[in-house]
Amino acid sequence: MKYGFWLPIFGGWLRNVEDEGMPATFRYAKNVIQSAEKWGYDTTLIAELYLNDIKGTDQDSLEAWSTAAALAAVTERIEIMTAVRPLFHNPAVTAKMAANIDRISNGRFTLNVVSGWWAGEAKQYGGDFTEHDERYDRTIEFLEILKGLWTEETFSYKGRFYQIENTQLSPKPVQWPNPILYAGGESDKGKQVITSLCDAYVMHGGTVKEVESKIADMKKRRSLVSGVPLQSFGMAAYVICRDTEEEALKELDRITDVKDTSGYSGFKDFTSKSHLEQQIQLQDYSVSNRGLRPNLIGTPEQIAKRILEYEKAGVDLLLLQSSPQLEELERFSKQVMPKVEELRANLANI
Repeated sequence: MKYGFWLPIFGGWLRNVEDEGMPATFRYAKNVIQSAEKWGYDTTLIAELYLNDIKGTDQDSLEAWSTAAALAAVTERIEIMTAVRPLFHNPAVTAKMAANIDRISNGRFTLNVVSGWWAGEAKQYGGDFTEHDERYDRTIEFLEILKGLWTEETFSYKGRFYQIENTQLSPKPVQWPNPILYAGGESDKGKQVITSLCDAYVMHGGTVKEVESKIADMKKRRSLVSGVPLQSFGMAAYVICRDTEEEALKELDRITDVKDTSGYSGFKDFTSKSHLEQQIQLQDYSVSNRGLRPNLIGTPEQIAKRILEYEKAGVDLLLLQSSPQLEELERFSKQVMPKVEELRANLANI
């Protein structure tokens, strides 16, 4: 199992807690990623939203790509997975930027391709927000251009959304043939794009049974279009680790008590503009990306046992959220990671 975490660019992950002690500043993000690198984390995921979907649209948030470039220069080992939404980006320019950051990081820059779901944000920032399947049609062209520019000496493309002619991109990324392309999606159209053009699949949080079914489905879909299997299956999860289960459940009650809904402005668009396999309630939305569904809540041993269940189901990357993030990532690294290894070794000896 590889361990990753969502970079705290929104000032926290809890929509109903005003101040989590994790400011939306580069200084705090830098402290988190450099500390996590020392604690053994493998990956950070930097979400791309121009409005703060967690704390409210009037609150501070960091821009993903400039943050990624800055962090690439001050880290040494950790993978920097950065979201990109085609409706806001020129693909040729994006390919150039990604190649540059990949070189800054010496081959540690990867992309999480997101077709977009927030119509209100798109209106504010000039994104071309269209119907669901049309957004994925745009994503197909976007990915084809990225891959073409990263691998071909000169590349031309004439599509519905993008046209480029005799385009040259140099230097190429360190990673060949391309930086790893992660993506998530639950609609048939989304899964088609991912299995055809991407390298790895990332999921919202789900139960072991839900995730196991998704992974089996994606493996089957991939086998029909490519002889190269998907490289990774990642899952979002919110962690509450405490000395006792009672303490962990008390914290769960606190963070899911919906009072003020100012941080829930994107809820309607997320649930209506996306094609979701599982319906979510407002209380679930208290933590983003369905992070509570995996139930990584309890003592270190309880959480470690659940992680091994997900590992058996096919998950090989956990993308964690926690609050306050710096303290909780340290707790997880010192109490849960070693417990996972201990339990795995015990099972191997049975």
